[in-house]
Amino acid sequence: MSYKAPLADMRFVLNELAGLSEVAALPGYEEVNPELVDAILDEAAKLAENVLAPLNRVGDQHGNKLADGVVTTAPGFREAYGQFVENGWVGLHAPAEFGGQGMPNLVATAVEEMWKSANMAFSLCPLLTLGAIAAIEHHASDELKATYLPKMAEGSWTGTMNLTEPQAGSDLAQVRSKAVPAEDGTYKISGQKIFITYGEHDMAENIVHLVLARLPDAPAGVKGISLFVVPKFLVNADGSLGARNDVKCVLIEHKMGIHGSPTCVMSYGDNGGATGWLVGEANRGLNYMFTMMNAARLGVGVEGMALGEAAYQKAVSYARDRVQSRELGSDNPAPAAIIRHADIRRMLMTMRALTEAERALTYYACAALDKAVRHPDAREKQKWNAVVGFLTPIVKGWNTENASRIASLGVQVHGGMGFIEETGAAQYLRDARISTIYEGTTGIQAMDLVGRKTAAEKGLSAQALLGEVEAVVAQLESAGLGDIAASLRKALAHARTCTAYVVEHFDARPKEVAAGSVPFLELLGLTLGGWQLAKSALIAKRQLADGEGDAAFLQAKLITTRFFALSLLPQTASLAEVILHGADSVLALPDEAF
Repeated sequence: MSYKAPLADMRFVLNELAGLSEVAALPGYEEVNPELVDAILDEAAKLAENVLAPLNRVGDQHGNKLADGVVTTAPGFREAYGQFVENGWVGLHAPAEFGGQGMPNLVATAVEEMWKSANMAFSLCPLLTLGAIAAIEHHASDELKATYLPKMAEGSWTGTMNLTEPQAGSDLAQVRSKAVPAEDGTYKISGQKIFITYGEHDMAENIVHLVLARLPDAPAGVKGISLFVVPKFLVNADGSLGARNDVKCVLIEHKMGIHGSPTCVMSYGDNGGATGWLVGEANRGLNYMFTMMNAARLGVGVEGMALGEAAYQKAVSYARDRVQSRELGSDNPAPAAIIRHADIRRMLMTMRALTEAERALTYYACAALDKAVRHPDAREKQKWNAVVGFLTPIVKGWNTENASRIASLGVQVHGGMGFIEETGAAQYLRDARISTIYEGTTGIQAMDLVGRKTAAEKGLSAQALLGEVEAVVAQLESAGLGDIAASLRKALAHARTCTAYVVEHFDARPKEVAAGSVPFLELLGLTLGGWQLAKSALIAKRQLADGEGDAAFLQAKLITTRFFALSLLPQTASLAEVILHGADSVLALPDEAF
């Protein structure tokens, strides 16, 4: 399927909203500059458009094949991954001391957006590898880092995370996989894991599994879980690959979407135990795995935004070409392209506005992550770490829920052709639907947001960000953008009222607050997305007045922001009603009445 990287908007967000110059000023990023980033984006766009996008439908139709424990990926995937590795894309954000390029999160996110829009199934392999790199880098011994990180950073070895088991789902307290100490200091791992993305494939020499398991004397619950490195092939002392480890894929799970990505059931220890190495301290595995999970949650948020972009592009292309019915209000009796019809435009504007708001908020969150990691001032690091923590469930949850909405609208724009698989519109909907579930469902993200990220810290992070929104409202009024200001001001009031409600009632009535947690996440997504678009409108208006930039692009940015403010932000009023007054009706029906 075709895809064109939205480089103009990506560069606008990077430079004008996310603050690329501020990120480039952080220690370790001194060589990052707009010219270098432009070159990276240009080259990434070529690979995404010319190599990965044409394989998207191939992966969806062909899927993966399992025979005798060996998974063969869809035609073209292995060759594309070889080109991906050869050009150094896996190591773009990997640590420089282990052979990566050490680019900021912000730059890596922009590049990853292109991979995910062009071919989300392909993009999951490097996404999981980067998460595994982060977990090993932060928590493993120097020996494990030296053994695994250089090969993973170059991409010749990939990584996975093995959490879920058939009986556990998202409740990792029920993990039963075992790790028995061996005399040589290693461990024998046994058990079964499900939903393991790229758990087995033919694109890389080795696969490095990060596995949660219990030691014999481990306490019950999540406090008794340890983390282990379990490679597909054991690694010899000289770094070469040795014998096959006792781990194999026994089933490829049949999913509704993302068919090009093998999601595996992995069996450990069928022949005496898979050899594994303990990461960090015993019984702290879940803490360590959250390093990988948090990175993956932001990555899945990028997926949601990227799928929205791809679905939007496909819908626009179809709407330009499809001729049907005369245009209302026109003297021309001939049928018009459906892009001239009002309801089609409503859907396309909704898709466009949500995607641009998500891109701005997501890039802002990734810039905050760079500051949280690299800022030289400890107080600033703490501040930005809180921002990242607060925004992560919103970026993951809001973006992916919107991806399903946007992809569904894309099917609707296509009309009857939308549910015909050959058009490709339905694939985006099938792929997007999965993104709301893995790496923590929307409900899990929402509970994290109301519990740990709002109530536990008395709303401090929420109020700090909402204070930024209030400052932009004042600027909008001064700039003559009063209609946008009025709508954003109302959304801000709803967000503040609902934040206060969560803080006041969560401890005493947690179940009632939980009943409105997903609407709370959506309300904050809309408000903060509207904030970022409002900032873009202020910049666009100033640049137009100064004769800077592309006038057509800037005018479109103003129009898109106004649509978001007048057509989408008003939804915060109904969401606030649900949050404040809807809990009783959610919880009232007896279990047996369902």
